[in-house]
Amino acid sequence: MGTLNNRKVAVIGCGFVGAASAFAIMESGLFSEMVLIDMNHDKAEGEALDISHGLPFSKPMQIYAGDYKDISDAAVIVVTAGAGQKPGETRLDLVKKNVSIFKSIIPQISEVNKDAIMLIVANPVDILTYTAWKLSGYPENRVFGSGTTLDTARLKYLLGQHLDVDSRSVHAFIVGEHGDSEIAVWSSANVSGIPINRFCEMRGHFHHEEAMQRIAEDVKNSAYEIINKKGATYYGIAMSVRRILEAIIRDEKTILPISSIQHDNHGVSGIAFSMPAIVGKNGVEATVPISLSQEEEKALKESASTLQKVIDDVF
Repeated sequence: MGTLNNRKVAVIGCGFVGAASAFAIMESGLFSEMVLIDMNHDKAEGEALDISHGLPFSKPMQIYAGDYKDISDAAVIVVTAGAGQKPGETRLDLVKKNVSIFKSIIPQISEVNKDAIMLIVANPVDILTYTAWKLSGYPENRVFGSGTTLDTARLKYLLGQHLDVDSRSVHAFIVGEHGDSEIAVWSSANVSGIPINRFCEMRGHFHHEEAMQRIAEDVKNSAYEIINKKGATYYGIAMSVRRILEAIIRDEKTILPISSIQHDNHGVSGIAFSMPAIVGKNGVEATVPISLSQEEEKALKESASTLQKVIDDVF
């Protein structure tokens, strides 16, 4: 294997999510080279051209459509390829379609590059992260999914709106499956160290249970709502991808709720799902123990068994 170019990223799949991610990556200034790959080479070329035309307003960078041989020295490979979620479809409905797409993509990646970090973004992200890990032969720390990074951002955004406070001062996680069984961890949620319920009361909100339920439901259903209204979601996830790449390339050791293979985390092992983890230049450096209430713990185990059933069906 040649040495990797730390300033080079590959995006595989140029649908809405891949294209929006590529655009967010271009704007980040993190890389000096980006290769786009799509089954439809013209689509990849069109996106590369369109995004490149913004370079005079950004940082110099080479952006081009390529094929798998062009990713042999990419430091990070972002996989967004897969069938998208249609109105009325759950993320798990996509499983069979996308696992078979991964069976053709992942071996082509690991054939030319065994040393990169592979970030899985396609849905259902937890199942596909597990699939990519199985098929790639990559070590666990270097293949992980965007997980609940976006759901967590949605939660922070909604709490920021609810409390009329900067969403960056809100500290709360969504964990588990990126999907219908995800869990909002209210027990440790806080605003700059102030427990969430106390902060709510400071802001004149007293119906905690009702608000928590409503906000968690809004987070869970926001993808469905956006898909029903505009056909697809892509800007929020593109910003999540950019944030994760920043943590990797700058070796930030940021704590993000990404989807990775679990080892006896709250009794869950051998599947990929989201828990807070330290992300840096080596990928997932460690998962961070998060304290859960009994109820949250029970919901997490249910989320894990939902995913385990799907994996047992597919593999």
